[in-house]
Amino acid sequence: QVQLVESGGGLVQAGGSLRLSCAASGRTFSSYAVGWFRQAPGKDREFVGVMDQTGGITYYSDSVKGRFTTSRDNAKNTAYLQMNSLKPEDTAVYYCAARKYYSNRANQYGLYDYWGQGTQVTVSS
Repeated sequence: QVQLVESGGGLVQAGGSLRLSCAASGRTFSSYAVGWFRQAPGKDREFVGVMDQTGGITYYSDSVKGRFTTSRDNAKNTAYLQMNSLKPEDTAVYYCAARKYYSNRANQYGLYDYWGQGTQVTVSS
């Protein structure tokens, strides 16, 4: 079992940056791939990015590629999503999720076993 808690969301102006954290409980966090998703009001949950168990392999959606970077510190049981050059269309609740195996095809929320509660990111124009 892995429990995930996101933090770091907030209000930022367009062009600004935020870093989200995803703190995990349990000693097996390092054996899980971590994905990031977001959900805007009235829209489906959207894939943002995923990284493997070491953080050395990452994959992003086209909408965030080049602006967002995911990383992890397994010693701290924490994953991060660095978001730069934020746009109003990035406004959403952001979620981290964990699954046992990494895949760059793991872009659907049904493929993940554990989820955090989400953190709100609002980008003003």
